[in-house]
Order: sequence, then C-alpha cells, then structure tokens
Amino acid sequence: MFDMAPPLGGGAFSFLFNIVPLLVVIVFALAIGRLLMNGARYMQNATAPRQSVFAKVVAKRMDVRHYTHHHPAQDNVPVTHSSRTYYYITLEFDNGERKEFLDVKNLYGHVAEGDTGYAAIQGDWIVAFERSAGSRLE
Repeated sequence: MFDMAPPLGGGAFSFLFNIVPLLVVIVFALAIGRLLMNGARYMQNATAPRQSVFAKVVAKRMDVRHYTHHHPAQDNVPVTHSSRTYYYITLEFDNGERKEFLDVKNLYGHVAEGDTGYAAIQGDWIVAFERSAGSRLE
C-alpha cells in the first residue's frame, strides 16, 4: 500500500552525481597541466644554447617506466603492457659540481664511468661527448 523506499536521487546518489563530474574535471585538468609542463620543459631544453664543457663521467643510470593499457571497449583484446627506458649520465665539472643529464642522443653505451672529455650540454640534455685521449680507466 505505502512505498517506503527513498526516492532516487536523494541522499548518497545526489552526492555522487555532484562529486563524480568534479573528479573527472580535476583529473582532466591535471592531465592537461602535465602535458603543458612537459611541452614547456621540452621547448626550454630545445631552445637552450649548446655549451661545451670539460667534464668527467661519474655515474650512469637507467629509469625504466612500465605502462599498462586497458581496452575496455574491446572485450576480446587483452591488456597490453609497454615500457620505456630513460638513460641519464652524471657529469662532474672542474669546480666539483655534479649534474645529471638526460641522454637524448644514445650516448649511454658509448661512455663509461671515469671517462673525461668535452660534453656538449643543452639545457638538461647531454647531446655529445668527446672523450679525451687515454681518459678511460681500464
């Protein structure tokens, strides 16, 4: 006779209908902000003047980042995984300062810790390294 169920849209449902769109907007804004920051960093490095400095290679490291890709619209397509490896080379300058540079020209396999020579740096990138004769410690 009397329906005692609460009406739809009241209580928890109205809260969810208000908060979910807000969360979607926040996530979208964060993603766009990250893209803009990465683009600005790329432009800053790409337009930075190239400098040649005498330095010693003191460290090398790799940063492997793993990504998982879901395909919710395609039930028969499995989840795919991918990864990307970033290579970094740390240089020590004549004044004792050390700085890590992103290897954008595949120099990682061509230099060894202890090598000395002239490094071409551009912003946060190392773009060339010319080893001094007899610099490798073997």
